[in-house]
Amino acid sequence: MIASPRTLGLIANLSEFSGTELTCHSPIDGSLLATLRADAPEEVDRKIGLAVDAFRQWREVPAPRRGELVRLYGSKLRQNKEELAQLVTQECGKVIEEGRGEVQEMIDICDFAVGLSRQLYGLTIASERPEHVMQENWLPLGPVGIISAFNFPVAVWAWNSALALVCGNSCLWKPSEKTPLTALACQSLFDDVLVQFEDAPSALSQIVLGTYVQGQQLVDDNRIPLISATGSTRMGQAVGQRVAARFGRSLLELGGNNAIIVTPSADLGVAVPSILFGSVGTAGQRCTSTRRVIVHRCLFDQVFDMLKGAVQQIGSSKVGDPLDAATLVGPLIDEAAYEVMQRAIERVRPHALEIVGGQRVREDLCGVYVHPALVKLNEQVESVCEETFAPLTYVMPYDSLDEAMLTHNSVPQGLSSAIMTTDVREAEYFKRYSDCGIANVNIGTSGAEIGGAFGGEKETGGGRESGSDSWKAYMRRQTSTTYFGTARPALAQGIRFDV
Repeated sequence: MIASPRTLGLIANLSEFSGTELTCHSPIDGSLLATLRADAPEEVDRKIGLAVDAFRQWREVPAPRRGELVRLYGSKLRQNKEELAQLVTQECGKVIEEGRGEVQEMIDICDFAVGLSRQLYGLTIASERPEHVMQENWLPLGPVGIISAFNFPVAVWAWNSALALVCGNSCLWKPSEKTPLTALACQSLFDDVLVQFEDAPSALSQIVLGTYVQGQQLVDDNRIPLISATGSTRMGQAVGQRVAARFGRSLLELGGNNAIIVTPSADLGVAVPSILFGSVGTAGQRCTSTRRVIVHRCLFDQVFDMLKGAVQQIGSSKVGDPLDAATLVGPLIDEAAYEVMQRAIERVRPHALEIVGGQRVREDLCGVYVHPALVKLNEQVESVCEETFAPLTYVMPYDSLDEAMLTHNSVPQGLSSAIMTTDVREAEYFKRYSDCGIANVNIGTSGAEIGGAFGGEKETGGGRESGSDSWKAYMRRQTSTTYFGTARPALAQGIRFDV
């Protein structure tokens, strides 16, 4: 399967990026999509310099006017939604319905950012001194480095760039080396909008192509005050330490090991579909994928059997070509992901009461397709505490809600969580004691709206992107005090300093 001229046509200048360093294959069938060149160190350095110059120009543009650029980009995405969704599916393998949903996330965050451009509010603070006024101002930060992962190749960039742009910053985007074409398509559409927007410098948004080497160059450069990085915990540890060493800021969105607690009062008609989508959506390759299901012992066998039947049905008939509307589970990104999944299954096998699925399927399609795996356990074992980026879900029992919360919180990651209950007391208890950045009631762990801040705690990195007040990460805070009297100004804390 070669990407169609229609989808690759989104990249107006694709020939400018041709080379031999980056080979782009579709996970659908392994076919070659393109070969690209990586940016040399001097090219990365030049792009950073251009980003600094662009920032200095862009910060002078009024924020509502900056919002107008993002509004135009959102309109451009609407016009090209289907073509971009198709390219997302061809390059990262998620089913086409999820590809469309990802582009819709881009459109939604653009809408959010447009409104935000008129709401970058500071505070007026009561002063303890007469004839003084204190203010809190929020000012543009500088060039923002964005390092994204393959599983959401365009949405996460949009979460960052839409907010960074209205806040007055320029952007440098280093996409995953597994999904560079979608990045080039997004940049090409953005360049089209820049042509009709006089106030924006041409280097306002740039792509840096390459591997971790180019990403590391961005991370280490003092001219980039903020690095927003999405990926594995191991990657985040390296990024966080290197950025901190130069006193920069990092916004980290890292691994998840997300659980759903199913209580005795749960509506299983609500719970089971939510667990299934969280477990197998995007072939289990979301940081918010449901990895663990903690079920009250009175429902343990029943819930496992319901999930087992659904997983077997999906594995036998719903795994396949992600461009087919009937498909629910597309391929893993590559062979390495399959090998990691198999190692995880073998580690847990001695402790498992039952294992369903996990085997290779649809080898006729030449991609890496797997039957989603479901593991029944008596208790949470050590290997379960490691995130596996694949459709592998563990089901285990609990006896009391306190016990369930201890199990839930006893993993290093802290991204998304959920409880299935019709008891408001259980729901409120869960929200208070879940140690995750996201705590849902009667919906699954996977799939978030852009209006809320997205991110997690512990080894998930502590970053927040998208909605709420996440915009503050892309600005610098300034406290300003003004004296408007005519006599000698008073000192704070009542200090006297008379000469």
